[in-house]
Amino acid sequence: MKLNEIISILPFYKAMYAVEDVFVNEIKMDSREVNQGDLFICINGFTVDGHEYIDQAIANGAAAILVEKAVDTNIPTILVPDSSRALAMIAAHFYHYPTTKFPLIGITGTNGKTTITYLVEKILNECNWKTGIIGTIQMKIGNRLFPVQNTTPDSLFLQKSFHKMVEYNVDTAIMEVSSHALDMGRTYGCDFDVAVFSNLSQDHLDYHKDMNDYLRAKSLLFSQLGNTYRKTHPKFAVINVDDPSHDMIKRSTAQHIITYGCNTEAAIMATDVELKANRTIFTLNTQVGEISVSSMLIGMFNVYNMLAAVGVAMAFHIPLGTIKSALEKITGISGRFEPVGGDQPFTTIVDYAHTPDSLENVLQVIKEFAKKNIYVVVGCGGDRDKTKRPQMAAIALKYANKVIFTSDNPRTEDPSAILEDMVNGQMEKHYEIIQDRRQAIYRVINLASDDDVVLIAGKGHETYQLIGHTKYQFDDREIARQAILSKGK
Repeated sequence: MKLNEIISILPFYKAMYAVEDVFVNEIKMDSREVNQGDLFICINGFTVDGHEYIDQAIANGAAAILVEKAVDTNIPTILVPDSSRALAMIAAHFYHYPTTKFPLIGITGTNGKTTITYLVEKILNECNWKTGIIGTIQMKIGNRLFPVQNTTPDSLFLQKSFHKMVEYNVDTAIMEVSSHALDMGRTYGCDFDVAVFSNLSQDHLDYHKDMNDYLRAKSLLFSQLGNTYRKTHPKFAVINVDDPSHDMIKRSTAQHIITYGCNTEAAIMATDVELKANRTIFTLNTQVGEISVSSMLIGMFNVYNMLAAVGVAMAFHIPLGTIKSALEKITGISGRFEPVGGDQPFTTIVDYAHTPDSLENVLQVIKEFAKKNIYVVVGCGGDRDKTKRPQMAAIALKYANKVIFTSDNPRTEDPSAILEDMVNGQMEKHYEIIQDRRQAIYRVINLASDDDVVLIAGKGHETYQLIGHTKYQFDDREIARQAILSKGK
């Protein structure tokens, strides 16, 4: 696409050097990825300023540069007031507005985003719809899998990915939407059709100044549904009305609202809930009828996740029988209350729980079916909200007979300082500190005996440990399997 056509979407800009005859092959944000004929867009990000890498981009063959600061270059350069906003507009235009070509579902909330995403996928697949997913675990187009770096990637990656989904004839796309992404404008240019709010509990206070700011960021997804109505193209907000923050979310959208809950009157409700050790049974009540559901996903938090997915299905007028069939076929979600091992005489579970609320939810479920001791391995990430560290520790100590506090993803923090933040001031002392996560997992597996339950919390599906700025191969599930085999020998 020619450069003058690309920037025609921008209302205000200043061009230095002629742009009419410049042809752009690709758009890049990372100077290391620039190839001959690319447009390099300089983003002044949270940790890195792209303007500092202009020389490298030019050396790699950039055909043009887009900046928000005055710079001295010898190639066509476009100066704009805000390069992040310009990137979103340009990317959507360059890739021919892909999210106008299929329905886009956005899912936000502190907990449950990934599970809801895959529940929605299962329901839509049951209708023989081809789906695309962008989320914490991976990007998925049909059965093809692609890695992702963030829960919600930048606007360029998103538009390029959605364009690829159009090429693969996807019927619907589902995306986890983080508060960071909403606040930073990564979702600008995405035409959402359905937005889901799962819940709000403490997380990310290293980034947001307080919980009100965190909620404000979440609410942006619902305002981004737009302010107009089309009978042939209705848009929906699916909202958990049992969560205290639901009213703010409701007031953030002009679109149709589908409510769900268990304790508050809602359009979609679960009643007669039976929580078993290996199954959850409930009656699904909707405005189009009711039906019994027997799911292999266990715990009350998964009842809410299923209700959220049902809300999305209702927006698409999917029959209750199809919804029931899909929910009852799901055996589990990667890294979410995932059993590990096989015939060992104790239960080992790996879960992504990394917030106080999600850790308590998981431990409450375990408490209901545990016959003997509960053992927990848990840590907290570095360079993240420090105030949740003692809360996480207190919750683990409240429910477990023994806790092993260990390293999670320390990033640039001293792991021992993180652990000190967790245990400092704790009244309960039935814990050990083993900084090496592998050793901690082996220790807890060796402690477990018949009918005990081991929970390894915090990393779930992750296959790495981030120490400093380096990612090291590390999978809680694989380490736990090794420890179980070693114990067996």
